[in-house]
Amino acid sequence: MKLGLTLEQLGQELVCQSEVKQDYLVSSDKMRMETYGGLPILRVLDSAGGDCMEPLELNSTAHKQLGGYLRIPAHYYERMLKERPELLAYNVNSWLSRAQEVKLLRTLDGTARAMLSNRYWCVDHLELLQAAVPVIGNMLGVSVVSCGLTETHMYIKAVSERLQDEVVPGDAVQYGISITNSEVGMGAITIQPLLYRLICTNGMVVGEHLGTGVRRVHKGTQLILPGGFCTYHSPGISHNRQFVEQFQEALKEAIQGAKFGELMERMRLATRAVIQAQDLTLLLQKIGSVFGLREVEQDCVLNHLLASQDMTLYGLANAVTRYAQDVVSYDRATQLEAVGYDLMTMPRRQWEHFNEIAAPAAAA
Repeated sequence: MKLGLTLEQLGQELVCQSEVKQDYLVSSDKMRMETYGGLPILRVLDSAGGDCMEPLELNSTAHKQLGGYLRIPAHYYERMLKERPELLAYNVNSWLSRAQEVKLLRTLDGTARAMLSNRYWCVDHLELLQAAVPVIGNMLGVSVVSCGLTETHMYIKAVSERLQDEVVPGDAVQYGISITNSEVGMGAITIQPLLYRLICTNGMVVGEHLGTGVRRVHKGTQLILPGGFCTYHSPGISHNRQFVEQFQEALKEAIQGAKFGELMERMRLATRAVIQAQDLTLLLQKIGSVFGLREVEQDCVLNHLLASQDMTLYGLANAVTRYAQDVVSYDRATQLEAVGYDLMTMPRRQWEHFNEIAAPAAAA
């Protein structure tokens, strides 16, 4: 899996971020976009037209959420942002002036990083990390192997050396968990099983359909805005002992690995699913269109598959998770780790179909 940050580095970065984060409740008709130096900025105005706060830059997430809220088609929004920012500002302001909804505006060091509903339940990364560390630290043989912090997500990936088995002789796999959170409305709090292949340090994030995942959406009670603007201080999860206890219990249960045996059998089954297709490029194209592998990624996965010389479904899945280590984005790397598992566990009939359509023309 992608190396990422250590647990200590993650904690240090989150502490630094906590010092420059601020949230606000804002009536949407009090927000205005302007261009400065060819770049859009967001202003929050009082009733007299003055600034309630310093103008904000917008990151990509805030732009996407603003466009989605105003129902501006994404491709058109992106084109205006790149080619005609003044036209974007005109469109945004035209629709903002007609809206009077309370929005939760999340900022980081002078940048708008999210524009969310006033029912959004804030669970910040640092709080979740502080709830998770005591549980992980008290479990014998469990260690954190990789962490990630991106514009949209935090990831904590831990494995247990006590839960280890071989897919085939010499190919050992450890069981673990992946904890994910988003502070900006791009995903729920999740705890998912993780498979860690020791021979090449590949990781597979297991989907929740096995019933071993834990998921909690960021939906809370409606936040009331007195006036058109105010600073918002989230009470945090320390005031919600029920959630903290549920999260920690779910973490303890997840790391026990009750489904590990079942997961191992799925991996062993994939080792017996031989690639029969002769046109491997076509095979990757067809699989990529279903499982979300981009064209350039398909070429890289094919190279890893050929290098491994493991011409099975198991080998193909591992080629995907091996490629996940090469990508720059930790978000995309984690997505590819999930793609690897989904691909490996596809129904037999679907696998046979892929092999058939990638067969040589003469055999068709």
